[in-house]
Amino acid sequence: MAEGFARCYGQDVMQAQSAGLAPAGGVAPGTVRAMTEKNIDISGQFPKALGQFPPGKWDAVVNISGYPLPTPYEGTAVRQWDVQDPMGEDEDVYRRVRDEIERLVMDLILEYRRQEKSARATRKK
Repeated sequence: MAEGFARCYGQDVMQAQSAGLAPAGGVAPGTVRAMTEKNIDISGQFPKALGQFPPGKWDAVVNISGYPLPTPYEGTAVRQWDVQDPMGEDEDVYRRVRDEIERLVMDLILEYRRQEKSARATRKK
């Protein structure tokens, strides 16, 4: 969900990649349906392992797994988002989780836009 929102709303300030500590075999149908309700198609996405994205090349890592990251991400800002895993829950839970993730992603996008605007203003001086 987070990658879908980031790609949809924040392409001007971020390049999102999603990965998990123990990725599932596919994206849960409830996740796809919940995102489709927001007109975001993630049906072509697939779970990826965190190891596919080694530390060192990312400005930030958002951890919503509820577990500590196994690899140190020195020099990388790690944010912890406490978000319920909706797997196996009803569609209302998927919607609530989706909306919470959307809000968190939008807050991050807006933060990055403010930082970019501030950096541009500083360069103009």
